[in-house]
Amino acid sequence: MKPLPSSDDAHGQRTPAPGDAAPGAAPGANTLVPAGILLSFLAGYADTVGFVGLGGLFTAHVTGNFVLLGYALVGPVQGILPKLLAFPVFVLAIAATRLLVARWQRQGKPALGHAMLVQAALLAAAAASAWFGGPVTAPDTPPALACGMLCVAAMAAQNAYGKLLLPHLPATTVMTGNVTQLVIAITDARGGAWPPAARQVLGGVLGFAAGACCGALLGHWSLPLAMLSACAPLLWLAWRARQSP
Repeated sequence: MKPLPSSDDAHGQRTPAPGDAAPGAAPGANTLVPAGILLSFLAGYADTVGFVGLGGLFTAHVTGNFVLLGYALVGPVQGILPKLLAFPVFVLAIAATRLLVARWQRQGKPALGHAMLVQAALLAAAAASAWFGGPVTAPDTPPALACGMLCVAAMAAQNAYGKLLLPHLPATTVMTGNVTQLVIAITDARGGAWPPAARQVLGGVLGFAAGACCGALLGHWSLPLAMLSACAPLLWLAWRARQSP
């Protein structure tokens, strides 16, 4: 049976070279699996909340906005401005997260827990924008723009710290590559036991799908509450990360 083709070692995971680890770089191994599932759930949730409540805005999978911008050339698309702003905001938020993570690591602070708290704060600010701005009548009004861009920045932070601090986890924000890896692993197993990484990928894919369903329901009912609810798993994960050695 062939291993899951995603990284360097026999289980499809990247093995860091000696000296790669930095203070606060990653939680313990027993924390990784629930973190991957919950972060995937959060990405599916946030993406769907944005799409339902903010006029079709993708907040986690921002390149999806390019499709809608392309369609705008031949048909009507609601809220062009937030889709144009999403990519530069995403890029700036990733750069800011990288600088913060490097600073926390130099200071010996728990970088992952800090990064998750920053993400939770951004989502709480997005919820406040949605709450004080009242019902979203159009996705390009100032309150809706603030809510959308804060959520984009929050998910950019997750993309960044996922790459920097959780290299052993499959991607938590985009499932196309994960589904590809999973199907290859199942095909190679030919009815035998799946490699551990394949089960981890499956958990993330199912978590993302569950998050999308929950995000659709709650985002349709109340955008502020949907944004605020996304903080809960992050606060729990941040607490666990700070407790890890």
